[in-house]
Amino acid sequence: MKNKLVSISLLFTFFLFAGLSEASAQSKGKGSSYQNAIGLGIDFGDGLTLAGFSGKHFFSEHNVGKAELLFGDHYTFIQAFYEYHDQFEGAAGLRWFVGVGPGVALAKRSSSFLIRPTAGIDYKINNVPLNFTFDWRPWLAFNDGSEFEGARFGLGFRYAF
Repeated sequence: MKNKLVSISLLFTFFLFAGLSEASAQSKGKGSSYQNAIGLGIDFGDGLTLAGFSGKHFFSEHNVGKAELLFGDHYTFIQAFYEYHDQFEGAAGLRWFVGVGPGVALAKRSSSFLIRPTAGIDYKINNVPLNFTFDWRPWLAFNDGSEFEGARFGLGFRYAF
């Protein structure tokens, strides 16, 4: 069942980003040096380390959607973020962002709903289709009770197009 859920989630995410990519290709310039990025996402800090699929789409110059499907230590995390991006003055390709999003942590016998604020930096190498991000992303988990984990961070290594 878990493998079927993961396969369906990956397929849905692929078609979602493909559709968004086509829609954004038909719109005029957005001010970012890339519209979409797909690659590896890593979530680490106190406790478990997760790695998996990460995708990002610029809806406009400042408004960005990011989705991740991460795996590690018998957990699967499905999460989405809205992020507000803006440029650092005088630093080509370097942007800062803040955002928030929901997530779901799935394990064999438990699950949790997460609220994840995020703040970080995004760097796209000029004339090279690579994008890197680093962010702070604590979580507030709701399961039988609630739990806050403040020492969580994320890395992203993506192909930008």
